[in-house]
Amino acid sequence: MPFETFDLSKLKLLPLAQRVHDLNVSEILNDISELPDFNHPDIDSICNAIREAKKRNSTVMVMYGAHVIRRGMGRIIIRLMEEGYITHLATNGAGAIHDFELAMIGATSESVEKYVSEGQFGLWEETGRLNEALKYGLGFGECAGKYIVENNFPHADTSVLAAGYRLQIPVTVHVGIGNDIIHEHPNFDGAITGAATAKDFLIYAKSIENLEGGVFLNFGSAVTGPEVYLKCIAMARNVAHQEGRNITNFTTGVFDIRQLDGNIHKAPPKSDPGYYFRPWKTVLARTVADGGRSFYVKGDHRETLGAVATNLLKG
Repeated sequence: MPFETFDLSKLKLLPLAQRVHDLNVSEILNDISELPDFNHPDIDSICNAIREAKKRNSTVMVMYGAHVIRRGMGRIIIRLMEEGYITHLATNGAGAIHDFELAMIGATSESVEKYVSEGQFGLWEETGRLNEALKYGLGFGECAGKYIVENNFPHADTSVLAAGYRLQIPVTVHVGIGNDIIHEHPNFDGAITGAATAKDFLIYAKSIENLEGGVFLNFGSAVTGPEVYLKCIAMARNVAHQEGRNITNFTTGVFDIRQLDGNIHKAPPKSDPGYYFRPWKTVLARTVADGGRSFYVKGDHRETLGAVATNLLKG
């Protein structure tokens, strides 16, 4: 006897025009001249590693959480893409949704506290268009970027997804079913969503195959970023070992607001709460233990990503 399931057709969606938005397009930075001053002793080393990776055509991957988009960094990231400093970007479902909404209406982000009490959180008509975009049958990120471009979204210049489609740079989106507001919508199709994000997972793994001599940076993704990276580097190394190659000489960086105490190059013991901060044990310690380098930069994304962008674009 199958269990009963929720009837999505009963949901009432409202237009985005009725939502109070926490971020609008006027807050998106236009140029590195608008970035705050930020100094950190490791920024030069990280940026030099990116320059070297660019010279040797190795992967430079940037994994980012949704807050990077919410901090108005979309156009700054696009500049780095256009100048050839990033070869692959990856984000979670929320990162894609904020990007999509900004491109579509010039605003995004809602008060969870307010709208979950009203039973309206995430249930906005236009946002569900992202589900429709996945019917292109490509990877999630390419579907979203193609949809933004082909439908002439008025603020597409803010969109990392659209830039990826335009520049043919992978922007992969890694989702867990039930994590994102578009999964609440009546037009949500789990099979289509799963196929799209599964394709992006394999695109990501292919990029990691070229990480030798490259760079992997994680901005604010505490779970999805390190977990997808961990699986893909295991897959890439499995194949590399069979072919007599190594993927050991590369640089990683984690950028977050958490204070890390102790030796960041060694995973803390399980008795330490820091052990459960995946970027530390996975990105900074375990995956570079055989010859790579790792750096941790504490700060707000406008400061840290801004410092990387300024160094590269001015240098």
